[in-house]
Amino acid sequence: MISAMPTLTNVRFVRTSRNWRSQPPGRRCISTLLPPRTPAFVFDIDGVLLRGETVLEPTRNAFRILHGENPFNRKIPYIFLTNGGGVSEETRCLNLSRQLGFDIPINRYIQSHTILKSIAHRFHDKHVLVLGGRGNTLKSVAHSYGFRKVYNPLDILAWNHAIYPFIDLTEEEKMMHGTHQDLSKVKFHAILVFHDPRNWGLDIQVMCDILRGNGFLAEPTSIHSATDVEVIFCNPDLLWKNEWEGPRLGQGGFRKAWEGVWSHLKMGQNDPVITQLGKPTRETYSFAADVLREVSDELDVKLTFGSSDDVGTLGRSSSNIYMIGDNPESDIAGANLAGWNSVLVHTGVYDPRHRPSLPESKRPTLEAKDVEEAVRLVIHEEIKFTR
Repeated sequence: MISAMPTLTNVRFVRTSRNWRSQPPGRRCISTLLPPRTPAFVFDIDGVLLRGETVLEPTRNAFRILHGENPFNRKIPYIFLTNGGGVSEETRCLNLSRQLGFDIPINRYIQSHTILKSIAHRFHDKHVLVLGGRGNTLKSVAHSYGFRKVYNPLDILAWNHAIYPFIDLTEEEKMMHGTHQDLSKVKFHAILVFHDPRNWGLDIQVMCDILRGNGFLAEPTSIHSATDVEVIFCNPDLLWKNEWEGPRLGQGGFRKAWEGVWSHLKMGQNDPVITQLGKPTRETYSFAADVLREVSDELDVKLTFGSSDDVGTLGRSSSNIYMIGDNPESDIAGANLAGWNSVLVHTGVYDPRHRPSLPESKRPTLEAKDVEEAVRLVIHEEIKFTR
């Protein structure tokens, strides 16, 4: 049961003139312990560090600890891993740097769609449809990743308003998204759901048209197989947390809505090739591990990768990597699959008052009320682990 998980109750770090020490009840001072190994952190953002645009109060204290005010007297490696997105990594880093009050290098920030950089070469000369974001923002991001022939649903709507007559584009949007190309003759090889779509109706309509036409927008004259059109979703989250009291529907909700419509329209056609990325998928956590390894090498911290068989069964993994998240479905489940440890905080999606227990696959190693407590608890656990 979650209530039996270790928490930070009665554990605090005390700064002295010489060092810090961990003072849980009845424990020895850190100076009598073996040299502890340094942990490495992977942080979710929404519901952990921020709630909407608001920085949660414990966040800045947590990063003071990571930047050197800790028992190791050194910088502790960390990266950000979010199922959010919608803009470039440069833009996101600038915004988060402004909010947190220190510079965040771009190599530490992984959005849900950052991993698409690694597959862009497969679609170098092929047409792709990009969903999500505002205006042409994600088209620009896709171009920066290496995709060359990129369209979004507003481009298609500007080409032929009849495809979804319930939206009227402004004159500015017509200028921005207009094309002289006959899009009915364009073969789309992939539909990339980068971020949460802004208009589910338009995007579901265009997706279904392309899939029923085996990559073409024109209404099919016969039933085609849709197996050569790849559909990639970057974020499986059904829910996410902002300033609103209750969780909001995310990209996972959009996928469920599209699947419901598609099941009634496909008329015996094969389903497309569907790839799900984002937390908790192995692909995303493997990508994050490579990024974290680079950051840790810069700080001369050695990473230890545990076994997924250990997590949940033994209570903790031998890994010194900790995922700090608020969503058991994505953050914690993914960490367990990767063989990492995890800390579930209570400032976001998960509320222990409403869900007092979790299945083993989504059960965290530790639990804390907020991110500062999570960081302090991890440091205490790593010190204890090396005794």
